[in-house]
Amino acid sequence: MTVPLTQPEGQPGHADAGSSPVRRRAFRKLLAAGLVGSSIEWYDFFLYGTAAALVFPKVFFPHSSALTGTLLAFSTFWAGFVARPVGGVLAGHLGDKYGRKPVVVACLAVMGAATFLIGCLPTAASVGALAPTLLVILRFIQGLATGGQWGGIVLLLTESAGPKRRGFAGTFGQTSVPVAVILSNLIFVAASGLMPDAAFLSWGWRIPFLLSVVMFSVVLYIQAKVEDTPEFRELQREAKSDGPAVRAPLAQVLRSKWGTILLGCGLLSATNSLFYVSISGLLSYGTGSLGLKRNSLLAVVLLASVAMLVVIPWSGHLSDKVGRRPLILIGGLGVAVWAFPYFGLVGTASLPLIFVAVTVGFIFQTLTYGPIASFLGELFAPGVRYSGASLAYQLSAIIVSGGTPFLMTALIAGTGNTLAVAGYITLMGLVTFASAWFLPETNPAEVRADPHAVPGTHLYSAK
Repeated sequence: MTVPLTQPEGQPGHADAGSSPVRRRAFRKLLAAGLVGSSIEWYDFFLYGTAAALVFPKVFFPHSSALTGTLLAFSTFWAGFVARPVGGVLAGHLGDKYGRKPVVVACLAVMGAATFLIGCLPTAASVGALAPTLLVILRFIQGLATGGQWGGIVLLLTESAGPKRRGFAGTFGQTSVPVAVILSNLIFVAASGLMPDAAFLSWGWRIPFLLSVVMFSVVLYIQAKVEDTPEFRELQREAKSDGPAVRAPLAQVLRSKWGTILLGCGLLSATNSLFYVSISGLLSYGTGSLGLKRNSLLAVVLLASVAMLVVIPWSGHLSDKVGRRPLILIGGLGVAVWAFPYFGLVGTASLPLIFVAVTVGFIFQTLTYGPIASFLGELFAPGVRYSGASLAYQLSAIIVSGGTPFLMTALIAGTGNTLAVAGYITLMGLVTFASAWFLPETNPAEVRADPHAVPGTHLYSAK
């Protein structure tokens, strides 16, 4: 039996405003379910990036040169990002019409199945070209699932939170990213460290993928225990009495808010580019060009990710107090300024200095990433929110995220240094800064001062 998490926002029964202990417990369970479910989803997605840098060139492209094999592996990595906007569009449309919860459940189940099957794939040595073909297909399915789950998870969290805690609540979806990085790196390090390299390349690399089977317990919990959000239930009530509030949410949001979608996509440029450099491109560059050991680099990224665990919730909480845009502006500018020092420190091949580079970079990029969950949702009216927020978020995935490790490898191979990559990261930081500059603040001072005002509602009409 599910328990309603909240009353409509602004009313006394809200989960953040003196609601019953039952509702408060239900909301805390929702936050935990969102964090765990999203963490496992991102674990599955990021695990592929680690394997693409360290294992897949040898397992699926064994007859290619080291550079060509890495580029081919990163091109399959990119396939997941190509699929993410498609997943975002499909899930957004369905989520705005039929609910956030059922779409989230479906996406989590599909991701768990696809990742498990990657762990079961035959290698190129046994079936030839069929092996990388199946790999690309399953990676594409991973992308579809990831593209759909992000919007659903963050809307379940933010729309079920009190109006003054939406920024903080949304970070339980965002904090899953460093949790997933830590989990994937820990399991990868453990699996590779407990056996010889030959055994790891033969079968040991499959273990981290097969562990994704635990996703299905989270799916069952959300299906049985979590209720859809108050705002969506209100839309359902309106549909029964007045007809559907939005008959074609995707078409409407594209027609009326395309500029907001593009700027929302730009918001993610800094965090997405530097993040995927750090968790995937750096592993390939460090082991291939700098001669560093695989597990040492994985440990550096793992330790640096701890900073994200702290900064993401703090930035979301602060955005409830001072607004969303200031933090995103600071983070975007910080990434732009830090790009050249980042690669200068990485080029020393000193693990402590690489740790400093990655940690400071993670802090700047998470200043933008923390508030984005609530900020993107608040830019769109409830009836088109899943479609608008998902499309903005996932467009950045195909434009920036998926191509960054490939671009980094190609630029370093072509120029012999990292200056061009640093210039690219600087540009991405400035794109984030400019995008936040031109978007409206969804949580301005007058909204923060009103105890019953809901962030974002001053930007759109009720329908």
